[in-house]
Amino acid sequence: MSSRTRARVRKTAAGVHTVRIPHQRGRRSHQPFVVVVPERPSLLAELGSALMLGVWDRRRGLAPLLLSVAALPLTGLLHWWAWWSGLTLVPLVTAPAGWLVFALKRRPAGRSVLAWRVGLTVAATSVLLWLALAAALGPLSGPLLVLWLVNTLAAQASWLFIRRKS
Repeated sequence: MSSRTRARVRKTAAGVHTVRIPHQRGRRSHQPFVVVVPERPSLLAELGSALMLGVWDRRRGLAPLLLSVAALPLTGLLHWWAWWSGLTLVPLVTAPAGWLVFALKRRPAGRSVLAWRVGLTVAATSVLLWLALAAALGPLSGPLLVLWLVNTLAAQASWLFIRRKS
């Protein structure tokens, strides 16, 4: 390998970019190329990067929030594509109540466990009801957006409470 084809490494300061432009052929009166390379990313890029890193670091704590934010456009797409799918999801609304009856008969429990089971049943019924109604009527129709917000806040608050306790 000759010295002409081997890359030469030069040390430069952090944030300094070197751009090499080969000699121009042709007339000497041609204007040279000017390449502008920013040394730092823009403030908006820095802010977006910091926000995404913060979300990534706390991704387990924000799981209910991220799931509900993803559910909103997905139910809108489901409503647009097949509005009748909400009618097929209606039987799922009764599944948490069935689970509660099964759990109470199979494993009777004390007051605190019963309170947790009833709370989970109410929360799951509310979420499945919102899912069925949002798929049938659209996620932004009527009070469904308020129900989505209440479900999201309740799920996120209880998720953080449960994670802190354990």
